[in-house]
Amino acid sequence: MRLIPTILCGGAGSRLWPVSRELHPKPFIRLADGQSLLHKAFLRGASLPGVESILTVTNRELYFKTKDEYEEVNARKLATSYILEPFGRGTAAAVATAALEVAQSHGEDAVMLVLPADHLINDQAAFSHAVTQAVRLAREGKLVTFGIRPSSAETGYGYIEANGNDVVRFVEKPTREAAKGYLESGRFDWNSGMFCFTAKTALEEMRAHCPDILAAAERCLAKSKVQKGEGLSQVDLDAECFATVPDTSIDYALFEKSGRVAVVPCSIGWSDIGSWSAIGDLAKADAHRNRLEGQAFLHDVSGCYIRSSKRVVGAVGVENLVIIDTPDALLVAARDRVQDVRQVYMQLKAKGHEAHKLHRTVHRPWGTYTVLEEGPGFKIKRIEVKPGASLSLQMHRHRSEHWVVVSGTAKVVNGEREILVHTNESTFIPAGNKHRLENPTNAELVMIEVQSGDYLGEDDIVRFDDIYGRVPAVST
Repeated sequence: MRLIPTILCGGAGSRLWPVSRELHPKPFIRLADGQSLLHKAFLRGASLPGVESILTVTNRELYFKTKDEYEEVNARKLATSYILEPFGRGTAAAVATAALEVAQSHGEDAVMLVLPADHLINDQAAFSHAVTQAVRLAREGKLVTFGIRPSSAETGYGYIEANGNDVVRFVEKPTREAAKGYLESGRFDWNSGMFCFTAKTALEEMRAHCPDILAAAERCLAKSKVQKGEGLSQVDLDAECFATVPDTSIDYALFEKSGRVAVVPCSIGWSDIGSWSAIGDLAKADAHRNRLEGQAFLHDVSGCYIRSSKRVVGAVGVENLVIIDTPDALLVAARDRVQDVRQVYMQLKAKGHEAHKLHRTVHRPWGTYTVLEEGPGFKIKRIEVKPGASLSLQMHRHRSEHWVVVSGTAKVVNGEREILVHTNESTFIPAGNKHRLENPTNAELVMIEVQSGDYLGEDDIVRFDDIYGRVPAVST
């Protein structure tokens, strides 16, 4: 019986803005040790006995970014498979499509271990022991959830009342007084959002308790594009059909209704990393209770968490603040109000401000681009293209581009011409010209691109050919 770690990688992570953005969500945040939460989720599953492949459900826009993250840590070269959602429809839809895919690819008796991509677990040995218990229960036909032994009266988590492995009831996020009572009783655990079951049990129980979700997921998979190769498979869900899948959580749709639910209570050093305070607590405190990541110079400062990846931060005479600096956005918040950071994110999104969606450095399947400067009628980018990678054959209606090679060699299609552009050389791409940029060498290609025109939006693009299978009218 195979164990298939199934990683759910999505969400906005709006409480962790400005590092977390719509297209760089919480799982991709790097911690002080250099690993992202997604790295840790992959390694958590990969290190379990008997695991030969890992399934990930993620947004279509995050596929290449997720694939790159896995390549950095997949030392065992485990097979990876992906279900790509056009947009989020909740964890019930994600689990339904995953269970159907696992049943088809690995058989209905395969055991699925569903892991959120954005949690932190510090005790791998205790986690592995809890998974062993969960797999045993899953083989007995149970839908298993993991209950985290509470260390405080938290109001931000759901709770599970348990009697051994038997679930008595699920409780939504409680009041402070109720949470204190749960903690004192010893009968309640935090609901971790991690699950374990066979594909067969999941499908049987979904047919019984949420047949509309399962039926819609089945119709969607039947209409979706599937690509399979050695060590890799990809299911690209049909957007029109996926929109018909009810949007809800797997807890509400299934676990709160099924009579076959079990719980594994555990103490595994778990955190959902739900705020900047939680991330700050991972850093070492100095004598004044300050926690610093990056260069910070302080005078008469206490109880602050300061994170800056690029710039120097100076602070004087403040206490109990969170200061998060990125190249294009700065957050300053009281430590006891960090849950409200989401309100800033929602304001940015409502106004269509790009800072809710993208960083200045944007990852693409071929490499990255960084916006260095922009103003009326111009934009300057630094472009890095991976060895052997290629941008799409494309055309812009409203802008021309001037490319200067800083290092490496570029192979350029410019209209009817194909040329090599070397270090310290340049080429000009007029608006309306078909063009393509390729790195034909085994070294990084670095370029400066100067755009000029009356409209410089990333959606001014017509694609004619793309080796990554991206559809037209999507940004470069």
